[in-house]
This record gives sequence, C-alpha cells and structure tokens, in this order.
Amino acid sequence: MGSHTGLDGRGVIVTGAGSGIGRAAALAFARERAKVLVADLSREGADATVRQVTAAGGTAVAVVGDLGDQRVVDRVVATAVETFGGIDVLVNNAGVMDRMSALGEVSDAEWDRVLRVNLTAPFLLTRAALPHLLASGRAAIVNTASEAGLRGSAAGAAYTASKHGVVGLTKSLAVMYRDRGIRANAIAPGGTATGIAVDTDATAAGPAVIGAYRANTGRVSGPEEQAAAILFLASDAASNVNGVVLPVDNGWSAV
Repeated sequence: MGSHTGLDGRGVIVTGAGSGIGRAAALAFARERAKVLVADLSREGADATVRQVTAAGGTAVAVVGDLGDQRVVDRVVATAVETFGGIDVLVNNAGVMDRMSALGEVSDAEWDRVLRVNLTAPFLLTRAALPHLLASGRAAIVNTASEAGLRGSAAGAAYTASKHGVVGLTKSLAVMYRDRGIRANAIAPGGTATGIAVDTDATAAGPAVIGAYRANTGRVSGPEEQAAAILFLASDAASNVNGVVLPVDNGWSAV
C-alpha cells in the first residue's frame, strides 16, 4: 500500500478525528503509512483513535482542545511539526450541527457556536499551518463541507451558512495557492452515520420545513465512504484536482 497515493511517511492533521468521519479518515491515512495527528475536543475519543491507528501499525499522536481557540490551534501545528517534521496534509473535518433553526429562530449562541466550530476553526488552523504546507511543496487541504454547502434545504440557517463558507474558503485557497504547491478541495457529505448530535426544537418552523426535503437524501453512507473520498483528494491520485467540492451523497445533489 501507499505506492499509488504518495502518502507514505507524510504528516497529516485530521480534526474531529475522535469519532465518525474523522476517525475513519485517520485510519485510512494510517493504512497508507502516513503519520497522523488526531485533533479532537474529546480526550477519550482522540486516545481511542490513536490506539486503533497504533494497533494497525500506524503512527499517531493526539492533541485535545477546542480548535476555535488560537492557543489550541498553535499547539496542534507545533506538535505536528515537532513530531512529524512538517505538515503535508490538513483535513479540516471537525464540525457541529445546528438545531435546524430557520433564521428567525437562531439565537446568538447557536449562530456563534456553529460558525466558530465549522468555519472559524478551519480558517484559524489553515492559516497557522500554511507556512508548513507551503514548505511541503506538494501539500493538500481537504475540508469537510456538506450537502448544506450546496443547497438551502439540508440544515438550519447557521449550519447552512457555515458550510457555504467552507465551500468559499476552499475555492479561495485553491485559487490563491495553486501555483505554490497547495491543492484545496472539499467533500460534501450527504446523510452519514456518525455520532454528530442534532438537538431540534419540535415546535420550531425550521425542522418542519426541512423535513419535507430530507426524504431525498437516499442511502445513508458509512464514515468509511466519506474517508475514502478524503483520502483520494489528499493523494497523488488527485494531483490535478483543485478547488473541487465533491458530493459524497448517493446522488442527493443530483435530485
């Protein structure tokens, strides 16, 4: 393994790697003999992922904390550079759902939390990692957007805005740094079996409206299917793929 992907020995950061898509991605990179930094808010989840990577013969280290905090971001980058000698791949995957709220129902707290985790944290971490990604010479950034980054009917106002922001951030990165050895792409997952929580208000208008559209989601994917797309976009197999937002949604985006 590893020969076709070009990931052997490369330093990879995966956020939200304590569970779900992030854990599946960390394990996928480890199988390609990459060195993986597991970043997550949960110590228990991050340590469990590191154990799984290590048990499979891979190399991993955990950093725990809130990636909306610049100090945590700096620690993630410093740990990756000190442990792996550099950063070649950054996977901004950590995210939270909103309450499916329509705009008029969104509280300041819901808006601030969702935008901070889903959009500000990837911005902060990418900015901090950028000098090291540039030094790599052939770096890849893969962001986890969402079907909600492609349409207005997949989530509430805050989550939809945050994931549209991730799409824009991805495309801006692709243009700004394509001649400097960095590719930036995103996946747009559809329904995926993960532990991400959705705390909806049954009396709110947003969930009732969205429910009518979510019948089109199709088969729910496993996290490993999303991880396979992340691995492809980060790999040498996608060496001329840049600025793409790849739906991994069983055709939901085609409906």
